[in-house]
Amino acid sequence: MITRRESLRLGAGVSLLALLPGAARAAVAASARYKDPRAPIDLRVRDLMARMTLDEKVAQLITLSTRKREVMDADLAFDPALASRNHPDGIGQIARPSDRGGAATASNTGTDVTGRWRTPANTIAFVNAAQDWARNHTRLGIPILFHEEALHGYMAPEATSFPQAIAQAGAFDPDMVRRANAVSAREVRAHGAALALSPVVDIARDPRWGRIEETFGEDPYLCGEMGVAAVLGLQGEGREPGANQVIATLKHMAGHGQPEAGDNVAPAHLGRRELRASFFPPFREVVRRTGIGAVMPSYNEIDGVPSHANRWLLHDVLRGEWGFDGAIVSDYAAIGELASFHHLAPDIEGAARLALRAGVDCDLPDGEAYGSLADQVRKGLVPLAEVDAACRHMLALKFRAGLFEAGPIDAAASARLTGNAEARALALDAARKAICLLKNAGDVLPLTPGAHRKVAVVGPNAAIARLGGYSSEPRACVTLLDGVRARLAGKAEVVFAQGVHITRSEDRSANDVELADPAANRALIAEAVETVKDCDVVILAIGDTEQTSREGYARNHLGDRTSLDLVGEQNALFEAMKASGKPVVVMAINGRPPSWPTVAEQADAILECWYLGQEGGTAMAEALFGDINPGAKLPVTVVHDVGQVPYFYNHKPSSRRGYLFTDDKPLWPFGFGLSYTTFAIAPPRLSAARIGPAGTVSVSVDVTNTGARTGDEVVQLYVHDQASSVTRPVLSLRGFQRVTLKPGETRTLTFTLGPDDFSLWNEAMEEVVEPGLFDIGVGASSAALQTVTLEIA
Repeated sequence: MITRRESLRLGAGVSLLALLPGAARAAVAASARYKDPRAPIDLRVRDLMARMTLDEKVAQLITLSTRKREVMDADLAFDPALASRNHPDGIGQIARPSDRGGAATASNTGTDVTGRWRTPANTIAFVNAAQDWARNHTRLGIPILFHEEALHGYMAPEATSFPQAIAQAGAFDPDMVRRANAVSAREVRAHGAALALSPVVDIARDPRWGRIEETFGEDPYLCGEMGVAAVLGLQGEGREPGANQVIATLKHMAGHGQPEAGDNVAPAHLGRRELRASFFPPFREVVRRTGIGAVMPSYNEIDGVPSHANRWLLHDVLRGEWGFDGAIVSDYAAIGELASFHHLAPDIEGAARLALRAGVDCDLPDGEAYGSLADQVRKGLVPLAEVDAACRHMLALKFRAGLFEAGPIDAAASARLTGNAEARALALDAARKAICLLKNAGDVLPLTPGAHRKVAVVGPNAAIARLGGYSSEPRACVTLLDGVRARLAGKAEVVFAQGVHITRSEDRSANDVELADPAANRALIAEAVETVKDCDVVILAIGDTEQTSREGYARNHLGDRTSLDLVGEQNALFEAMKASGKPVVVMAINGRPPSWPTVAEQADAILECWYLGQEGGTAMAEALFGDINPGAKLPVTVVHDVGQVPYFYNHKPSSRRGYLFTDDKPLWPFGFGLSYTTFAIAPPRLSAARIGPAGTVSVSVDVTNTGARTGDEVVQLYVHDQASSVTRPVLSLRGFQRVTLKPGETRTLTFTLGPDDFSLWNEAMEEVVEPGLFDIGVGASSAALQTVTLEIA
């Protein structure tokens, strides 16, 4: 039971203010320190906290998602009377105002609760009405924090859809990532949300995992650089976002991308040294180099402790070692899953205690666990200090976002900047940079416009814009078929054949996924064969859909796979197209890496396109016909066979011994990508052959375009420690630069390496730089390097 002193503290927020007459209470609140935008945020938080009751504090930790119904009328508009009745202590946060029904979770998988979009104007009206109620009709006038998804664009109707994260990573262009995220931020903020649940910096080491498309790939350094760029785009340089920016959420900490058997949310069997060496670095880099406002723990467990209950992870490391002072927000339904899924607690109340103790500040998406905290404090089960700490973090987030001073959202202004010409141009530029040329036998590409009388565009991904997970409905989308027809207008006849269907449905929110009818697909293949008979070239668009590679968030909503090859009858379609005798150019449109051995061996050319966003069709056509020169690289290793998984370039020396009866090499290595021109990368040169453990060294390398076309090369720098006190990866990426060179042009690139690039976690779990010899390699991929040796002494 609580003590008398604690009882007085619980009521401190109303001991004087609540007893005043209404007019006097309003006057006191209006002059309160927390209302003063000139006051430091910590003082504003302290002043506001002193005025709050326990129930008001707990309300700040709770979110409404499917529970938005509690504050909506029959027309789904915000209802102030219902809000006052159902939430008299205020509302801390509302999830995804653009979605009328709320988000599906592992405990709520009905399709009626996701993707029922509001129009942009309706979203803004809902937000404005809710904020007017919160600011003017609650006791303390605390505004609501709205959050939205923005993984590769604001996930709402009419917003700009950029290439999926894995495609952005393949561009190896942090500036592009930053600019794309800046557009996403302004579109999110223009619709009233101040918190974006992005970016994802999970290290992805298992392509069976359906969420691999949401990541920046398998490398810690690349993920860190892209994560920093994304946060700077979303949030800006400082801790407080500007008027057109949002607070970013770094997720998912940690180990999420190497789950047991590739099964989403399964345990991550990782030791603490491996966590620190491989999985923590992207998170630490973002915390070090940005003012990141929020961090989201992962669903999975590490060594028996789920991340949402892992005080060592969230308190000791994130807050203690790295100095993070923002908010730790739960993943959707993850707190309740400590009881229902992990069986770490007997009930949801116990789950709430574990998460709060670990340092999780708010309960997304519906506050089902943290709704019990006020009663648990009164019963003496939860220390008030833990609720206070969480409330301080959430209030600070609102002050940092400027919510206490913000006015109503202007719907007309929002419409002008959402999905506008500038945003669309940037989406096209991003798509262009994300295309990777994997094969070009006989230099079949680029195709020459007008050189072919009749061009066939075939396949299940040709006439539909695949956007990938966490996307909505942009104002406009360009399919591959659209792009080819536009590019060849007046120059060639373009014909289309479906070839096959991949799934029976295109409803990405559907729980069940059924592959298309094989008999119907065989008939479609026969039709395609007839279609291409008198064509000169076949452009074949195959791969995934938003159903066949996705987040498996529940047992009845799966997204992971045991096979990595093409599903359905797509291989049969490819073989039929190849048998036609026509050149077959494969456009890989997919969310997981293209482990398609038959296609890799037999296709005349392959362009890896991933999910390129709303302008993807134009960019793909430009790449096919040489208007642009593909320059992206693979941000993941592409395995030949699922039996090789997990397979990543930065493995330990004792792995990769080989297998009976098969080659142990991948289809394509990390960092690989071809061009329509050729490049020569000279051996690296060091500014010094020897440095001290705290020293730095410059690495210079000349790169020359030795071909006949302007093109982009991504020069990559890797480090290898020849001998160390604990085992280390055979290679570690520590730098990259993407450069555009004209034919015959040479450029000298310079990289700087310092202690962070050579350090390891030794046997005593200390981060140190050990003396020794290090190979410094540069090249066009992880498998094509020239090296020089550096001594650290």
